[in-house]
Amino acid sequence: MRRPYRPSRRRHWTDWTRQTHRIRRTRRTYRRRGAVLCALCVAVCPLGVPDSSAAGRAPDRLVRVSSQVFRLAEEAGRVRQRYESGVREAKEQTAGVRGVARQLRQQRIVSSALREDAGAAARAQYRTGGFTAAGVPTAASDDPMELLGRQSSAERRQELLAASLGETDRRSRELAAREQSAAASWPAAEEDLARLRAERRVADRRLAAARGELDAMARAAIAGGRCEPLDRERFTTAAGAYGPAAVDTAGAAEEAAWARPVLSYELSAGYGDSGASWARGHTGQDFAVPTGTPVRSVGAGTVVSAGCGGPYGISLVIRHADGWYSQYAHLSASFVAPGEEVLTGQWIGLSGTTGNSTGPHLHFEIRTKPGYGSAVDPVAWLRVRGVRL
Repeated sequence: MRRPYRPSRRRHWTDWTRQTHRIRRTRRTYRRRGAVLCALCVAVCPLGVPDSSAAGRAPDRLVRVSSQVFRLAEEAGRVRQRYESGVREAKEQTAGVRGVARQLRQQRIVSSALREDAGAAARAQYRTGGFTAAGVPTAASDDPMELLGRQSSAERRQELLAASLGETDRRSRELAAREQSAAASWPAAEEDLARLRAERRVADRRLAAARGELDAMARAAIAGGRCEPLDRERFTTAAGAYGPAAVDTAGAAEEAAWARPVLSYELSAGYGDSGASWARGHTGQDFAVPTGTPVRSVGAGTVVSAGCGGPYGISLVIRHADGWYSQYAHLSASFVAPGEEVLTGQWIGLSGTTGNSTGPHLHFEIRTKPGYGSAVDPVAWLRVRGVRL
């Protein structure tokens, strides 16, 4: 009978040692791998430091969307101008065709009258044997020389009638050719106008979508409490050919000390107006402008505060000379931060509909103090300084 195998204490100790070393090597391997992974995590997202890439994504997207709104607004404006030019040309062409048709009818009436006059003269000459004069009986004189004079006058009259009739016919043929040419070109003009109309609809839809996205991003920024100003250089670069070379040049071009807060607008609610939206009357002047319209500083000064939420939404307050303050509310984005110096006419933000707003517009105030409750009539204030709205 074979004796069962029993490892010696030495062999057992050796196996245990090997197993222990194997476990330790495995642990060291996993620790090294974990250290490498942690190092990679720290390199990508440092511990204890906010994720700069995540924090930068929202401003980058905001710059892209806001510049897209500005670019699409410029493109839509150009498409609208081309369409309106096409409409004017179509109206002028229609008026021209109607004018040619009217002249052709008149020429045909004149031609018909001349033909009738020439026929009447020919019939009268035939009845009198060739001696005729308008309104004078043939038997009124027996003088042969007088009869020859009458015949010469009648022949001259017929020559004039024939010349007039020929000129009238030539003019009628010319007008008929113009009418035919205009009628032939009308389908092409209608096709061009339809194409421009379709381009305008597409441009308006793209612009409306971009404005809606900008409004949504502005609301999200307020909800997150992070209404960071846009980088003006990046905005200008993203706007491309439609944006200014530098935002500040918008103010440098103006020689006046004061300017309008927006260039193209419609005045809506005025200072002191009453309504459900204002407990004690409207404290400023509203400018009805679409989302993304550049908002300008009315004068040189320093940004003293930037709001992010509340009834005014995204807003800015600028201190000017002599202790005056201007406020710009319901913005979708701003270009400046507190402490920055601004020039007259400089772009400081983009209009929107944040805060207590029923639609896109700029709420503009002039105050004697930076806070609420010290507003004066901004329209009268600007008028005294040479700016009429």
